[in-house]
Amino acid sequence: MVVDWCHGRLPRFQLVIPFSCEDLSHSHAHVSLRRLVTKKYQHLRDVVPVLETSNLSVLFILNGLERLNLDFRLAGTELCCDPNEPVPPSAIVVNLLRKYLLPEASIIVTTRPSAVRRIPGKYVGRYAEICGFSDTNLQKLYFQMRLSQPGCSGEESQERRSAEQENLVEMLSRNLERHNQITAACFLPSYCWLVCTTLHFLYFTRTVPPSQTLTGIYTSFLRLNFSGEVLDSSDPTHISMMKYVAKTVGKLAYEGVMSRKTCFSEEDLRQCFEVEMKTERELNLLEVFRSDVFRFFLSPCVQPGKEHTFVFTIPAMQEYLAALYVVLGEKKTLVQRVGKELSEVLGKVSEDVAVVVNIISKVLPLRFLPVLFNLLKIFPRYFSRVGGKDRDTIAHTMAEELFKEEDYYNDDVLDQINSSILGVEGPMRHPDEGPDDEVFELFPIFMGGILSRRNRAILEQLGCSIKNLAAFEIAKAMKKTVIRKGRRGLPPSELMDYLFFLHEFQNERFTAEAILSLRAVNLSSVKMTPLKCSVLASVMSTTSHEVEELNLTSCNLDSGSLRTLFPVLLRCKALHLQLNSLGSDACKEIRDLLLHDKCAVSSLRLANNPVGEQGARYLAEALAGNRSLTQLSLLHTSLGDPGAEAIAEHLAQNQHLQELNLGYNSLTDAAALRVVEVAKRHETLDKVHLYFNDISEDGKRALDSLRMDRDGVRALVFLTAGTDVSDYWSHILNVVQRNLPFWDRERVRQHLALLLQDLESSRSQTANPWRKAKFLRVESEASRETRCPS
Repeated sequence: MVVDWCHGRLPRFQLVIPFSCEDLSHSHAHVSLRRLVTKKYQHLRDVVPVLETSNLSVLFILNGLERLNLDFRLAGTELCCDPNEPVPPSAIVVNLLRKYLLPEASIIVTTRPSAVRRIPGKYVGRYAEICGFSDTNLQKLYFQMRLSQPGCSGEESQERRSAEQENLVEMLSRNLERHNQITAACFLPSYCWLVCTTLHFLYFTRTVPPSQTLTGIYTSFLRLNFSGEVLDSSDPTHISMMKYVAKTVGKLAYEGVMSRKTCFSEEDLRQCFEVEMKTERELNLLEVFRSDVFRFFLSPCVQPGKEHTFVFTIPAMQEYLAALYVVLGEKKTLVQRVGKELSEVLGKVSEDVAVVVNIISKVLPLRFLPVLFNLLKIFPRYFSRVGGKDRDTIAHTMAEELFKEEDYYNDDVLDQINSSILGVEGPMRHPDEGPDDEVFELFPIFMGGILSRRNRAILEQLGCSIKNLAAFEIAKAMKKTVIRKGRRGLPPSELMDYLFFLHEFQNERFTAEAILSLRAVNLSSVKMTPLKCSVLASVMSTTSHEVEELNLTSCNLDSGSLRTLFPVLLRCKALHLQLNSLGSDACKEIRDLLLHDKCAVSSLRLANNPVGEQGARYLAEALAGNRSLTQLSLLHTSLGDPGAEAIAEHLAQNQHLQELNLGYNSLTDAAALRVVEVAKRHETLDKVHLYFNDISEDGKRALDSLRMDRDGVRALVFLTAGTDVSDYWSHILNVVQRNLPFWDRERVRQHLALLLQDLESSRSQTANPWRKAKFLRVESEASRETRCPS
């Protein structure tokens, strides 16, 4: 309304004066209305003196009235009609609403539902409930505006960025049209903000390390909605809104995570909020919570058959609140709740029995007091150990949840969020089909992120205090479990979650000690988005140790991914980059990597990438100057004769390569012979793979004449070696078997048929029964490959 007024779209009012009731609640000094206005809006000094006498049309906007404890009784708040009379700020508000002070002024008040009754009905002309985006077109418009903000897509071209943003908005809209639970969430504009911010996080992160963490997004979201909020300003405890949410909704969330449940019945809610155990004060707080906040976190389920259950409005919020519940120490036994306070009291020189009784009576029935005092007399230091045990329990919970052995659906955590926001491409699940098992991998990651310094500072503002010492002790207790289970080896998706957890924790020292034990990193088949590449680079950069093996097979890498991962790739001895659609641009990055003076790569596998002729030229340049590489696999990389010639041309300048794989690259006789001729003069190269190329019978005979015993190089072309079976027949067939899903099935069948003919011919030339049996065995294996379904 203020912005509309500034742009002339609210012409009815000549003056608009907004006030935050939160600011007014912190001021206890007496002040006049005139002084209050001019103090906040200094440019109105000349206007305020004539407010009463002129015919100015004035609108006061009082935002967040629940922050003030207003008393409309004359005995509580005296009448005041003079704008120059100093009174408490709450008295100014009451007299404005009474129309006793500036009766001609218009007033708009915003407040939470629970505080509406604080204003007597006779002072209110109209009530309106602001519900959110009732029109889905408004949601779509919000998404288009938010996702098209400049600078959110990094350095990509404007055309490509625009197309990607339009695609995101369209996918989001289609998902909302399917009556997904997200539709209910995006009814609230603040949840639209959360969805868009998460999409920026998933798709538009280009920096190393990422400027924001997933936990940071959710923590900022809560600060955006509840910063400085208390549940009920009329309650003397002034408990913060988020602290109450963490204790109550957090408990429900935690129990749901532990039982792998996302839908909650009325009975679940009743048991969680423990209505029958509440005092009158607590019941009042619960009533305020239900009217003001409950619908923000929990919504009726929209899935068929679950109409009478509740779910978390945003699914990931369940895991965030469950993590907050644990880290804040709300998951404690009765003894643990009093342990720390008792140990502090008993550690003093003099024991004040009255203080001890007061502490204990809050949480324990009086009948337990005699037993407890007897324990204190015998074991005075018992309770000092309980506080530490609780931190160990938190650490153990975090580590155990992160490395659960059961293999549910173990999708990457970011893919889970991506699926929930954008939906799943393809046919819809039939309503009669059973639901998938619920996955709760974000829960431990949020626990790590909540302990980061930045998020603890934000939570402190929300009234959820996590002390530095507690965070340090939890981290220390976690370290042993995390490192031990990290050494054990994890499936790729779980390993990515582990790296993500370490990044969210934002503690370089802790991360470095955990990463030092990680010598082999297998992330094969994990879709490495720019964000995940940034997380991997950020986490691995906390140490400088060499990595024995980095497996990034089938990870959707591109040249940008390689640039992001460059510092990590430098330190890897064995580097697997198969099946990544890496073309000439990516080969240029790999050339720079191999020519770097700190490059430690000794084995590089680029099989099944469209390297092509230009990519081969870049790799050839790298071979000429590299000093670390001993094995290079370019199997099925579309080199052709020009690519192979380029490699042969630079191979002579290399002094370290021991094995080169150029199989399945459409090489003809001339290129194959050229490579082997150069290889036989190479100081270290003793094995060249040339199987599945377009080599003629004459070429085979020429290559056969260059066998190891004559020229010092082994050219792996056939399953035979003269009248015997090649020592590498099983290796060649294994390569075929591993790559069948990615190769041209008919072409592979033709190559195998030629190999079978070669085997039969060689078998007929030998009279040795042992060799004949060996040939028959290999023929059987090769025939089985030709019969395998594609």
